[in-house]
Order: sequence, then structure tokens, then C-alpha cells
Amino acid sequence: MNRPLADARHADEIHGVLTAERRGRHRLMLQVAAVLAIIVMCLWVTGMLDGARLADGLPAIGVLFTDMIPPDFTRWRAWVDPMVETLAMSVAGTALAILFSVPLAFLAARNTAPNAWTYQAARLVLNALRAIPELIMGIVFVAAVGFGMLPGVLALGLHSVGMVGKFFAEAIEHAHPAPIEAAEAAGASRLQVITHGVLPQVFPQFADVTMYRWEYNFRASTVMGMVGAGGIGTELVGSLRILDYPQVSALLIIILVTVTVVDALSNVLRKRFN
Repeated sequence: MNRPLADARHADEIHGVLTAERRGRHRLMLQVAAVLAIIVMCLWVTGMLDGARLADGLPAIGVLFTDMIPPDFTRWRAWVDPMVETLAMSVAGTALAILFSVPLAFLAARNTAPNAWTYQAARLVLNALRAIPELIMGIVFVAAVGFGMLPGVLALGLHSVGMVGKFFAEAIEHAHPAPIEAAEAAGASRLQVITHGVLPQVFPQFADVTMYRWEYNFRASTVMGMVGAGGIGTELVGSLRILDYPQVSALLIIILVTVTVVDALSNVLRKRFN
């Protein structure tokens, strides 16, 4: 006698599951439609859908590329020192970022922060540093300490703290709790828990983030020269100001080759650390 009742209950469960699935599908479709609508609106507001304007600009781009050919490498000797400065800025800025990011990351991770107030304060510092573009920081530091590589290093380093510290903190929060709990159960201090329970787990992620950030800082350091922070960017801006497009293309090629070399070296170092 209970069989019909069980079959009806089973049918109701199936109907409920199918109804929930349909609702979830409809909700997902509405969300995707809303995102697409926002994207289309942004494309329209920024002029990306203005076909006539884009068509008018294509001939000018073609003329510009024609003026850049062939590249002029006659001043390549004068570009060696600025390129070395750019590389030095990227390394020093990344090192500065790691120096400040590691302690901030442990304060900004929920599982290692001493208390909620420290966690919120560390997160606020990371958000503030990440919110200010390195170019704006470069302008501020040039005004504060003068021209040269120093303002570039400070700008790259402090801006990188915001990003690197955030990635480090997320890696710490995703650390497996078992080694941490084992260290705490053995009576380890907070520093010993971090050293033996957390760091061995997150070190490969720390190395990956560091290498990626170094690649980014090298590219960003070429822009630092545009605000007086030295490096190859200064040469690039100088060539642009006098409309020497063959030298501009030569500098861009040199930057591209150097970025490729830095990327390859970063991959080698990343594999070694892993």
C-alpha cells in the first residue's frame, strides 16, 4: 500500500530537481545576458562600435607603420646603459616588493593574522597600494626624490606590494590545515608554525608570483622613463618627441627581444624553484 505513496514522493523529488535546474539555468542565462549588455554598452560608450571612426584611423596607422620601416639601430650603443638601468629597476623593484609583501601577506591571511583588526588593516594597506598606478607613483616620487632610477624603483616596488601581497595572502589562506594543526599540536610557537607548517606549502606559489611580477615590472619599468625615472623609456620618449619613428621601431624591437629573454629566464627560474 505504501508503494504508490513512495512512487509519488519520488516523482515529486524528480520534479523538484528538474524545476530547480530550470530555474538555475534561467538565472544563469539572465546573468550572462546582463554581463553581455554591460560589455556592449561599454564598447559603445568608448567608441569601439564607431565603425566610421575606426575606418578613418586605419590609414593613419598604416602611414605610421610605414614611417617606422626600416628600423634605425645606429644609436644602439647609446641604448645599452638605459636598458641595463631598466633591468636593474625591475630587479630592485621586485626585491623591494617581496621584502614588504611577505610579512604583510601573513598579516592579511585569515589563518595567520593575529586578530581581525590586524587582518583588516593589512588588507587595507594592500588595497591602497594596489589602487594607485605605478605611473602615478612614479610622478610623485620623481617630485619627491628627483629624476633617476630611484623613483622608478620605489614606484614599481610599492605598487607591486599591493598585488604580490594579495597573491601571497591568498596562497597562505589556501594552505592545507593539517601541517599547521600538527605543528600547533606539537606546541610550536606562531613563528614555528609559519616556518614549518605554512612556508613549505606556499613557497612554490611565492616563487611563481615573484617571477611573474618580475616580468611585469620589467615591462612597466620601460614606462617609468616617460615620467623621468630613467631607463630605456626615456630614450623612447625622446624619439617620439622628435618624431624619429625609425628609432622608435628599433627601440620597440630591442624592448621586445629583451622581454622575451626575461620571460625565458623567468621560466627557467620558476622550474628550478618548483
